[in-house]
Amino acid sequence: MAVELYNDGKHVCLAFYDLIDDDQDNVVQSNQFLIADNGHGALIDPGGNMTYSGLLMGMQKYFSSRDLDLLLASHADPDIIASVNKWFVASHCKVMISNLWIRFVPHFTTGRDISGRVIGIPDRGAEIPLGNCKLQALPAHFLHAEGNFQFYDPVSKILFSGDLGTSIVTQKEALEPVTDFDAHLLKMQGFHHRYIVSNKICRYWAAMVRPLDIEMIVPQHGCRFEGKEMVKRFIDWVEGLECGVDLMNQSDYSLPGLL
Repeated sequence: MAVELYNDGKHVCLAFYDLIDDDQDNVVQSNQFLIADNGHGALIDPGGNMTYSGLLMGMQKYFSSRDLDLLLASHADPDIIASVNKWFVASHCKVMISNLWIRFVPHFTTGRDISGRVIGIPDRGAEIPLGNCKLQALPAHFLHAEGNFQFYDPVSKILFSGDLGTSIVTQKEALEPVTDFDAHLLKMQGFHHRYIVSNKICRYWAAMVRPLDIEMIVPQHGCRFEGKEMVKRFIDWVEGLECGVDLMNQSDYSLPGLL
C-alpha cells in the first residue's frame, strides 16, 4: 500500500512501507519512495529483490514503470539498490549514485556494460532535473556510508534522509509518523550509535540542512518526522549526537577469546 506524502495533482511523493512481510523478522525493514512530476518519475532507494515486485505493481496507479527516469541511490547497500538490474530491464531508467560507488553497481547486474545508464554524483552533490522541478542531492557522507547522499524535494519540502533517522520498528509502526519524540529516541539510539560515524559529521549535516524549508524528514528505515517542530527536534538531536568513533575505546579493539 502506497502512502501519499504529498500530492498537488502534478507533483506526487509516495512512500511504500509494507513490501517486506512482518513475519520475516530476520530481514531489515525498509521503505521505498517514488517522486512523480508532470509525467516523469524517480524512485529513491528502491531496495532489493524482495521489494521489486510489490514496488513495480504499487507504483502503476500513479506512474507507469515504463516511463521511469531515475533510480536515486543514497549509497550502494543491497537494501538500497540490489534490484537495479530488474529496473534496467523493466524501464529505460538511469541510476544516480555517488562517484565512489559507480563501479560497484555492475555487481548487482548480469555483468553487461551498463556505463551509459549509471550517473555519478560528485561529493558536493547536484541538482537533479525531474519534470518541471529540480531535486537536490545533498552530501551526507559517513551518515553512514563513505559516499552517501540524501535527496531534498523543494516542491513537497520533504528531505529523504536515507539511514539518518532510522528507527527499529515493525512494518505497522513504520506507517505512522513520530508523535512522541522522546519515546521514539529509544528506537533510534542503538542504530545511530553504531552506524553513524561521528558527532563532527552530525554537526556538519545539521548546519547544512537547518536553512532548508523542510516540512518532513523521511528515513529509509522506520518512521517519518512531520511538521516544523518535529523536524527541528530531530535536527537538534542529530547535532548533539555522540556516535560511532566517539564511543569507541581500546576495549573495542582487543584480541578475541574463544567463542
